[in-house]
Amino acid sequence: MKRAVVLLSGGLDSATTLAIAKEEGYEVFALSFRYGQRHEIELASAERVAKSLGVSEHRVIEIDLRGFGGSALTDAIEVPKNRGADEIASGIPVTYVPARNTIFLSYALAWAEVIGAHDIFIGVNALDYSGYPDCRPEFITQFEKLARLATKAGVEGTRYQIHAPLIEMTKAQIIRKGAKFGVQFSLTTSCYDPKPDGRACGECDSCLLRRKGFREAGIEDPTRYARHPELKRGIPLRKL
Repeated sequence: MKRAVVLLSGGLDSATTLAIAKEEGYEVFALSFRYGQRHEIELASAERVAKSLGVSEHRVIEIDLRGFGGSALTDAIEVPKNRGADEIASGIPVTYVPARNTIFLSYALAWAEVIGAHDIFIGVNALDYSGYPDCRPEFITQFEKLARLATKAGVEGTRYQIHAPLIEMTKAQIIRKGAKFGVQFSLTTSCYDPKPDGRACGECDSCLLRRKGFREAGIEDPTRYARHPELKRGIPLRKL
């Protein structure tokens, strides 16, 4: 069976990406990071997802991007809340972690070379996302070129492929795809600023995009939100 390294954050996008890799017949090696993020709830989610979907190995690598800061996810910067669709779609928000996907893919490439995998999966998305530069198709294309130039296996003829199967999907399409392949969305977390008990804040960009995706997919959102009690009362949510 061909092997693949799958970057697994614990969110619904990476969980769906892992399920796609499994569906395509890959033996999956999941890779997560303790990178200095302000909470570790996503790592617990990643572990649950890895177990539920049956990976061959799940590794958590420790790096510390707090040494550079510059992001609301790794520094003392407030996470934006209750932004409208126009605000979310304009500019690069402070939740962007400098060079994060470049760093993560570099680690994935190193592990892939060691275990003889030629394929790396990443759950980036260029439609329903917050404007991150390292979620664009051109970034994936250029990193794939780099992988073939920067490794022993690459210069000896291995053709590495970076798979980004969600990159042109809406969040609703991603949720439908994940549901089709058996992703348990209740195991995932997307929130940038979760409460200590694991509940999502319900107000950050990621929560708003997640809620929008479930609503448009016509699938019940299993997320426990700390705010938005209207979810329980069946009141329609503010449109994004």
